[in-house]
Amino acid sequence: MSSPTSSSLYPIHLLMDELKSEDVVLRLSSIRRLSTIALALGPQRTRDELIPFLQDQLDDEDEVLLVLAEELGNFAEYVGGNEYAWVVLGPLENLAAVEETLVRDKAAESISKLSTLLNASQIEEHLFPLLQRLSQGDWFTSRTSACALYAAPYPIASTGVQEDMRKLFAALTTDETPMVRRAAAKALGPFAKSVAEVQDQHSILISDIIPLYRKLASDDQDSVRLLTIPDLIAIAAALNPEEVKEHILEPLRSSVTDKSWRVRYMVANEFVGLAEGVGESIIREELVNAFVGLLKDNEAEVRTAAAGQIPGFAKLVDKEVILAKLLPCVRDLSTDSSQHVRASLAMQISGLAPLLGTDSTVENLLPLFLQLLKDDFSDVRLNLIGKLDMVNEVIGIERLSQALLPAIMELAEDKQWRVRQAIIEYIPLLAQQLGVQFFDDKLGQLCMSWLGDTVFSIREAATINLKKLTDVFGVDWAKSTIIPKVLEMGDHQNYLYRMTTIFAITTMAPSLNVPIIRDTVLESALNLANDPIPNIRFNVAKCLETLAAVLVSTPEGQEIISRKVIPALKKLQEDSDADVRFFATKAFERTTGDNGEPMVLS
Repeated sequence: MSSPTSSSLYPIHLLMDELKSEDVVLRLSSIRRLSTIALALGPQRTRDELIPFLQDQLDDEDEVLLVLAEELGNFAEYVGGNEYAWVVLGPLENLAAVEETLVRDKAAESISKLSTLLNASQIEEHLFPLLQRLSQGDWFTSRTSACALYAAPYPIASTGVQEDMRKLFAALTTDETPMVRRAAAKALGPFAKSVAEVQDQHSILISDIIPLYRKLASDDQDSVRLLTIPDLIAIAAALNPEEVKEHILEPLRSSVTDKSWRVRYMVANEFVGLAEGVGESIIREELVNAFVGLLKDNEAEVRTAAAGQIPGFAKLVDKEVILAKLLPCVRDLSTDSSQHVRASLAMQISGLAPLLGTDSTVENLLPLFLQLLKDDFSDVRLNLIGKLDMVNEVIGIERLSQALLPAIMELAEDKQWRVRQAIIEYIPLLAQQLGVQFFDDKLGQLCMSWLGDTVFSIREAATINLKKLTDVFGVDWAKSTIIPKVLEMGDHQNYLYRMTTIFAITTMAPSLNVPIIRDTVLESALNLANDPIPNIRFNVAKCLETLAAVLVSTPEGQEIISRKVIPALKKLQEDSDADVRFFATKAFERTTGDNGEPMVLS
């Protein structure tokens, strides 16, 4: 029998053995069990034995190191709580300096997480020396990781440490390696927010942080400059309009007209956030023309990003500005040579309708909708169809359908099945607004034609569409209008049509009532139970189960289950095909509750 000492050593020895194993999977699983091992060891031994062991034991597999970096971020509770959280920083410092970016990023994330648990003296004693070592490391990898570590502990640190942290961070923004400057540019926004959060440090934000932003925003590498756009938003949010004008308007202008399209793309992509940060007067005086410039940019990628910001930016300006400045650009973009620009516009253009109101939408946007619905690129048509409900709310379905119905009818037969599917999903909304008469005249035949589509997804969407239409117009309408046509397909020579009949009955069943099931669909389903195609027979079993769930709600329905459904399922249980027998048995058990009698709803 082992002594208490040897049994208490067992977890750490087991971990050591597993981490030295050649099997990566074994090493990974042992790292994932670190918290369990730490619990077994207790806080004292975790601090004294496990953490030093992990600090010395750096695996050569990045996958293992990544999991270790993540696990250590949640390790404070296992080393004795916040008081000892700093102990975990040792192994994480090593991980923050490795070559693999994913591991470094995860280690930096874990260090930031732990640093919020420390108090000011612990930051000064344990975290700040770590920051110094990483920020002044010989390899750029450690300096890159260091950039992300300043924001989280800054508000907690003492005033003296805060000053030293700002100096260290400033040195990183002028590092000779572009990768480090990129990391500094990425980290500057969160760091600026942290500085702004500290009481009485507004002047420091202006005197220390803004110069760093200006330096990075004019870096000779465009990969650094483009990362300063989120910084600009973060800094602008902490300044008043006058300070924005004085300190960051000039670099903002430079970014909008930057010679690199990648920087202009970033500006375009973040334009609404920028505009919200700088305030109304600068939007009026500067940003409207800047936005128009981006919408007319030479690069299609920039125009695509700017088109995605149109409704968001339009909310921040007057209706007159939209009509005078933005709409001419929107018209140009609707015929843009790049299909991606047109697709981006189609996704967003509907958002202008609520801002323009009924008359302006009818006059200015409807012609553009028609044009985009006829676009050669399927994504353009698809994106617009998906957003038409916003226009419907503004101008009403009647006007919308009159203007767009011919185009919708055309799209219903589009060669791209995804476009046909989008139209199908839009039909119940149209039906609800247009009313039963208009629907039967214009769209009824169309809805039935989709049941015979060559693409399964369309047939499936068409059956769901019929259920939604039944919910809109009622079961009597379904009985007289669509059920006869659905059942007619059950006699078709092509088995796919017969299959669609079964799918349609199964999908519509929850929306039907007992008399309609009794008088119409049940007989068709039972007839198809004798179909020569096994796929149809086992789908009949599923269908009968769904019908039984509706029939069981009334005494008459329960009698129909006993008389017709259960005998049919018993017959299918003896089918020659294994799949049919399986689904028939499953349906029988669910329908009868295993005892051969119809299940009665309580």
